Amino acid sequence: MSGFWRGCPVDTMNRMRFMPTWSRCGHNDSQAAGRHGTFAAMSPPGPAPTIELRGVYKRFLTPTGEAYTALRDLNLEVQPGEFCSVVGPTGCGKSTTLALISGLEPPSAGEVQVFGKPVTGIDKDIGYVFQTDAVFPWKNVLDNVAAGPRFRGQNKRAAHEQARDWIARVGLTGFESHYPHQLSGGMRKRVALAQTLINNPRIILMDEPFSALDVQTRTLMENELLALWSASGASVVFVTHDLEEAIALSDRVFVLTAGPATIKGAYQVDLPRPRNVAEIRFQPRFNEIYQVIWEDLRQEVLVSYERAKRSIAA
Repeated sequence: MSGFWRGCPVDTMNRMRFMPTWSRCGHNDSQAAGRHGTFAAMSPPGPAPTIELRGVYKRFLTPTGEAYTALRDLNLEVQPGEFCSVVGPTGCGKSTTLALISGLEPPSAGEVQVFGKPVTGIDKDIGYVFQTDAVFPWKNVLDNVAAGPRFRGQNKRAAHEQARDWIARVGLTGFESHYPHQLSGGMRKRVALAQTLINNPRIILMDEPFSALDVQTRTLMENELLALWSASGASVVFVTHDLEEAIALSDRVFVLTAGPATIKGAYQVDLPRPRNVAEIRFQPRFNEIYQVIWEDLRQEVLVSYERAKRSIAA
C-alpha cells in the first residue's frame, strides 16, 4: 500500500492541533517558535527514553573518496513501549538511523544511547526485522524460529518448545517442517517476526518489512504486528515510505528532511488502540493527521525529486 498522496490545504486550527513536538526532538526553541509558534515548549517531560540520538552526524566515503553526509544534527527520542515510525524521501537516511540504533554503524559525531548507555556494539535486547527475508534458507520453520534461543545456549528441546509457541502466535501451526522456499512472502514475514520476538527484545527495529507484500497480506501483517507488539511492551522504530502505514501503526511519526537528513517534525498520533489498520484509515481523525504530516513531508519529497532530476540532467 504505497498510499495516495493527499496534499490538501490545512486550516490553522488543524495545524495547531498537530504541531510537531519540537522539544522532544531536541530542536532549538527559537527555531520552533519561528516556524510553528511556542506551543512545543509546553510539552511535559516524559520518562527516560529507551532510545536517544543527540546531535548525530553520519558520514560515508564515496567511491571517489569524498565525504557524503547522510545525517546531520539528528535528534530523536523513543519512549519505553512507544511505537514510532520514521518517514522521509527516498535515500534520506532512514535505514542509516536504524543502523546507528542497532550498533551496526557508529555515528561520525554526536551520541546514540540505548537504555541510557552509549551504543558501542550490537545489543542482545534489540531485534531487527529487515526489508528482505533474513530467515535461514537451509532451516525449516521450527529451526528458524528456534535459532535465537539456540544461539543463546538453550537446549534443543526447550528451544523447540518455545518456538512452537511463537509459531502458533503468528498463525503458522502445521508449517513447522516447511522450508522458506515452500512458504509465501507473508508466511516468511511471519517466520521473521517470530524469529525476532522469541528473543523478547526490548527494542524492535523494522526496515520496511512489509513493502514487498501485496495489499491484503500487508494489512494482515500490520494487524499481526500490532497484536504482538501490544503484548510485548517493546519500543518500536518502524521505517516506511508509506505515510498511511506509519499513521495507522504508530504513536508518533518522525519526518526526516531530504538528505542530509535531520528531524523536521515529530507528530503525535492520538488514534485509539487497539487498532484495525484496514478500518482506522476511514476515520476523519486519520485524514486530519495525514493532511498535516503530508504538508511537511511533501516539501521534502519535492526537494529530493528536484535534486534527482538535476543529477540525471548533469
